[in-house]
Amino acid sequence: MCPRTASTITFGTLRCRITFMTGSGAGRFTMTDEGTDAGLWLIGLGPGDLGMMAADAIERARGCEYRFLEGYTATLPEEEEARLESVVGKWERVMRPMVENPEKMLAKAKETSVALLVVGDPMQATTHIDLESRCAEQGIDFSIIPGISATSLAISVSGMQSYKFGRQVTLPFAYGEYLPTSPLELIDANFVNNLHTLVLFDLDPTGMGVESPQPMNPSQAVDMLQKMFEKMVEGEGAVRESMTVPLGSWDGILLSDLGTREQRVVSGKLEDLSTVSGGRIHCLILPAEFTGMEREAYERRRPHR
Repeated sequence: MCPRTASTITFGTLRCRITFMTGSGAGRFTMTDEGTDAGLWLIGLGPGDLGMMAADAIERARGCEYRFLEGYTATLPEEEEARLESVVGKWERVMRPMVENPEKMLAKAKETSVALLVVGDPMQATTHIDLESRCAEQGIDFSIIPGISATSLAISVSGMQSYKFGRQVTLPFAYGEYLPTSPLELIDANFVNNLHTLVLFDLDPTGMGVESPQPMNPSQAVDMLQKMFEKMVEGEGAVRESMTVPLGSWDGILLSDLGTREQRVVSGKLEDLSTVSGGRIHCLILPAEFTGMEREAYERRRPHR
């Protein structure tokens, strides 16, 4: 019987197996979809509309044996979540405890392919960076398929210049009697350096990450900023110039449901933006001094009165 040698070559997730029968010189060429390589795959879904998901992300997710949808750092709109299975295959939701204590997920990834599906760009959350470290320690292959993030999209659609942004800020819900002022302090530091601030709204009033998110709305966000403002003014012997202007009269750009069919971008004073209703997930840009073109872009985003 003729001895045989075989080689397997991967094109994307499609593996081509070539078997050579060396005695006769004949060869056989077969193409089979053997799935995605074992390991943990962090796959970005994009900002919300699955139509913005990269083709490679879809292909890799389909090829994984297990698919987990991370459900606490960001969420899909209901209609997009409903069709996720038709796009990538069956999936299971995981919340904060399983992502921060991922032993079961990593045990699977040692033996087969596991996809952690993340709305937006998967490596923007500290928790996901920790997963890379854990995989490295345990010798588990770790791969990233990036997605469009709401943070980069926010800057793009705001009309503001990307190079003029300072440090991003997350605006948390108040937990009990504790009211942090650090978010507003960072915003003020950006103002001092004439830098715009992208403010991300908290998604979880409990801070536990175990229940379905209840995103902060514009009214809650402005109210939280106002309370921080009052606490800072009362606690400072001398306040910066930005703190002498009533917070309600600050300029802002409210961005809602970015990357979805319901996307909305509205500019105006914070006291007006606080009354905007509707939408699911919001963020806010607090601009510093405008350039001429930025001022024009800001005015174009004012709602028609």
